[in-house]
Amino acid sequence: MKLSRIAIAGGVAASTVLLIAGPAAAHVSVQPVGEAAKGGYATLNFKVPNERDQASTVKLEITFPADHPLSSVTPQAVPGWKIDISRSTLDKPLEVHGKKITEAVSKVTWTADDSEIAPGYFQQFPVSVGALPEDADQLVFKAIQTYDNKEVVRWIEEPTAGGDEPDSPAPVLKLTAATEGHHGGAADDAEETDDHKAADSEASSKESSTAASSSASDTTARTLGIIGIVVGIAGVAFGVLAGRRRTA
Repeated sequence: MKLSRIAIAGGVAASTVLLIAGPAAAHVSVQPVGEAAKGGYATLNFKVPNERDQASTVKLEITFPADHPLSSVTPQAVPGWKIDISRSTLDKPLEVHGKKITEAVSKVTWTADDSEIAPGYFQQFPVSVGALPEDADQLVFKAIQTYDNKEVVRWIEEPTAGGDEPDSPAPVLKLTAATEGHHGGAADDAEETDDHKAADSEASSKESSTAASSSASDTTARTLGIIGIVVGIAGVAFGVLAGRRRTA
């Protein structure tokens, strides 16, 4: 009897924990594809679950961190959603590949266009970003989720170190340490590809030069050989004629 009471009490406690943890876990979040290394480039997925039983999500706004502006922000097209990109002037220009960047993306907004996130579903919104800051361990993106019943949920509360998770936490991207000599990401891959192309081009140029030089050498040798043969024939003919004159 006591055991059954304990089991029932344990089941009720577990259900309570699930009920409390469930809604807190179902919030807008951000995860990198692979890793998000400091100083590198990454593709981020903003995951948006629908938390309502009688309403659908029709709009998502992601605000990018102003304290660590990103020089490159490129959202991927999502079928059935319109994308609007807002930019703002930077207080302090960024230096990227020798160029000064005076403005950066401050917000990206996705609005449902013949699509929506229905109850019981979620949607991911991919964005390519970079270069990630080297002097930060994480980036905080504030998100605003709008439902078709006009309800607006603001996921904008920043987590505190060692504290409990806020009721409406903002998406947080954890940055990993940069690999020495390689930060990872699409931009570095592109640079490597360019380097390989340049190396291949240089090698092809050298091969062409070598081939041209060899061809020129062969042509010269053949010409000299022909001239030598002609001179030899002329010498023989002259000798024969000279012999005949002496005999006469």
